Amino acid sequence: MGIDLRHFRCFVAVAEELHFHRAAKRLGVAQPALSRTIKTMENELGVTLLERSNRRVELTHVGEIFLTGCRKCLEHSERIIEDMQRVQQGSIGTLRIGYTENAMNGQLPSLLKAFKGQTPDISLVLTHSVTSEQVSQLEDGSIDLGFATGNLAKTGFESIRIQSERFVCVVYDSHPFATRSSICLSELAEEPMVQGARAHWQHYYSRLEPLFRTAGFEPKIAQEGLTTTDIQRLVACGIGIAILTETVVDCLPSGLAVLPIEDVTDCLDTIAVWPAKQNTVAKDRFVSFLRQSLNPGTNFS
Repeated sequence: MGIDLRHFRCFVAVAEELHFHRAAKRLGVAQPALSRTIKTMENELGVTLLERSNRRVELTHVGEIFLTGCRKCLEHSERIIEDMQRVQQGSIGTLRIGYTENAMNGQLPSLLKAFKGQTPDISLVLTHSVTSEQVSQLEDGSIDLGFATGNLAKTGFESIRIQSERFVCVVYDSHPFATRSSICLSELAEEPMVQGARAHWQHYYSRLEPLFRTAGFEPKIAQEGLTTTDIQRLVACGIGIAILTETVVDCLPSGLAVLPIEDVTDCLDTIAVWPAKQNTVAKDRFVSFLRQSLNPGTNFS
């Protein structure tokens, strides 16, 4: 026969009512059928769960222990069902997200905070990775969604623009430019520069190099840094100047100055990107949240 959740529910009803007629009425079944179910269960288990007499029904010691187990099993099964329903609704689950420095220095923290406030039972697993790494991670399924720097010229992905940043010039505080209110890109032609390592900053270079060509010079790269923090510290040491994006203003260490670049209006985008054909309920809910949050006039901070 095999004992299943239906048998547990029948036994719990009889054990709580200690009366077959009331238990049968509670379950909406015929009393003879309920009696047979309990008896068959006892035979299957090889134990006596109930002491029956013409006047009353009582639990045996084994029956009391079995009742505790049945209740736990039923509660656990109900939680599983509830959790699966919540997974289907997108209110529980795991979302694996890749992000670049630009994303984390910009809008991403506020977005994540707002999303967690709405869906506290979705676990966020965050991985720092540059744009090229995120593309590979999205393709092999190791992340569900990425916050990448630069636009992807690649098919099979969908994206939303999260932020657009203008380029700025970062100089050490004793540099002759430090007291200026702004600068033109062509004025940087003879300046040694600290830039991001090309292998990790490919999409950054793809935006900057056309600007240098338009200004009529090739940058003199004195040193490369792996992260924005590395670049800022190298600039603070006086090794060179740097061209970064405007989010650095919010996390600028002492000893540095930031200058707007007058003749550069181009921006570097940060986008949320995901595979068009790989859907999960949690990811779809997050994408819907992003679309709503990034509508003009929406405050998600």
